[in-house]
Amino acid sequence: MIRRSNVRIANAGGYWGDDVSAIERQINGGPVDYVTIDFLAEITMSIMQKQRSRNPEAGFARDFVQVIRPLLKTIIDKDIRIVTNAGGVNPQGCAEALLAAAAEEGVCLKVGVVLGDDLMDRLEEVQHVGSSLDNMETGEPFSTIKDRVLSANVYFGAWPIVEALREGARIVITGRATDTGITLAPMIHELGWKATDLDNLAAGIIAGHIIECGAQATGGNFTDWRQVPSFDKVGYPIVEMNADGSFIVTKHEGTGGLVNVATVREQLLYEMGDPLEYLTPDVTADFTTVCLEQDGADRVRVSGIQGKPPPPSLKVSMSYEDGYKVSGSIILCGPDAVAKGDAFARIFWSRLDCDLQERHTEFIGYSSCHWHLSPETDPTEVMLRLSARDHDRSKLERFSRLLPALILSGPPGVAVTGGRPPVQDVVAYWPALIDRQHARATVEVTDGGEDTLVEMSWPLIPGPMTGRPDAVQPAFDLPPSAGASRKIVLGAICHGRSGDKGDTANIGLIARSDAAYAWIRQEITADRVKEYFGDICQGKVVRHEVPNLRALNFLLERALGGGGTLSLRVDPQGKTLSHALLAMEVAVDEAVLDTVPTDHLTPS
Repeated sequence: MIRRSNVRIANAGGYWGDDVSAIERQINGGPVDYVTIDFLAEITMSIMQKQRSRNPEAGFARDFVQVIRPLLKTIIDKDIRIVTNAGGVNPQGCAEALLAAAAEEGVCLKVGVVLGDDLMDRLEEVQHVGSSLDNMETGEPFSTIKDRVLSANVYFGAWPIVEALREGARIVITGRATDTGITLAPMIHELGWKATDLDNLAAGIIAGHIIECGAQATGGNFTDWRQVPSFDKVGYPIVEMNADGSFIVTKHEGTGGLVNVATVREQLLYEMGDPLEYLTPDVTADFTTVCLEQDGADRVRVSGIQGKPPPPSLKVSMSYEDGYKVSGSIILCGPDAVAKGDAFARIFWSRLDCDLQERHTEFIGYSSCHWHLSPETDPTEVMLRLSARDHDRSKLERFSRLLPALILSGPPGVAVTGGRPPVQDVVAYWPALIDRQHARATVEVTDGGEDTLVEMSWPLIPGPMTGRPDAVQPAFDLPPSAGASRKIVLGAICHGRSGDKGDTANIGLIARSDAAYAWIRQEITADRVKEYFGDICQGKVVRHEVPNLRALNFLLERALGGGGTLSLRVDPQGKTLSHALLAMEVAVDEAVLDTVPTDHLTPS
């Protein structure tokens, strides 16, 4: 049943550790119907699982309960609903803590809880019915890690949340729901969309993708950050979704930040993968059909989105024990800070004198993020960061003891930065697939007294689409040559954003003009990017074209030192790699440069 012709959904957090004050600002800053808050990443689940193993009442984002408690009366007075995956590995515990807080505040609250994503007790059963649980990215057999699994959670999409909303839940708490699903669910519920409304569902998924990372859509991490008027009390994103699948991206008036076509383009490219097939449990979204246009100050209109049926399988995110790691640092001052760092590193690894699974040396303030791509400088100070990983904890304990002993027995100019670095457990990530019919979602809606329990049945997946023409893509031509070229950095004609999926980094490169897109499409090939990054990228580079966004999306495989907690790098998620690519020096025809705003054409 359609309740309204549009719905206004605000995001108030993109990860566990985001600005908790954003929730209050989204609720009180202006009219909204829903607030969604994303707390989970792959590694977050394993952290929460460890917490729960020590305390059965833990395993969820306690921050959520603490920050939402004083806002409960306002939420009810303003008829706002909250959807969040703050439940982690213990959504029932999160709901119980929330209901206890509501009772102490004198608030009667109906809470929906989505259960069933935790597969830890069902792994044998899932394998028995035909899901191998082998690594979906590398093909490695599940048997190699089976005895070391710490957490296993299947990604649910929007439909269990929709069921909780239908049962009247004011706040819906999930475990491992997709970042996009928690935004799509209110749209389905309020606008009456069905599982066969693929274009609308895809629009909801892309809207969720835009706002799921909080202020990254409203000026945060923006390449042209100097254009952002203020980062004080930055406005978090809001989607105004219409029943026809078109929507506006905006923020509350009077808040910091910036919403324009460029900020939205960057967020669309963030962790995109294949733009033709953005796979979710609810729909496959086609990012090459997105149309963007400015619709006033801090308002971007999004339309034209098309979708295809979702895949028959659901993704399972598992974490497992994979040895130990340790990192320690000392600060060295000039003159010759880098030379001193080199000497200290040689001394340390020589004294440690043992084989390690992996070791890494970095100079923070000099070349730690971009390695050989960093310009030659003579820093007045540098932080030497030494790291190691191994399955033998005793080797890393020796590392920990040895590092402080360097301070008095090497070159001069050392600033003491602390004692022995702690040895940490390494929790690695393992993605797999299961048939969706073996994922059992249960929805519980409770006010602390009477409960409603619903066993979910998944909507039927629509069959393959036939007869639909491919989206018409804009054509871009290079202008007639001016007969001269100029050396610039790529950032003069592009902006970009990068992120990660496991050990694969994604870099979205977005042209500043139509002519600039025609140029990068011709010149910035996968091979050229692979050669440029050198040893940073140990695997192949795949390039996807996204002409409707004037963008190229590069996937750099084996580029993050294992990714997540496996990596010893200071930037294990590749957040800085887009800026390394934007620093590439290129020679561009003056006719192309004439199409780009002059404030970007600074000398290289």
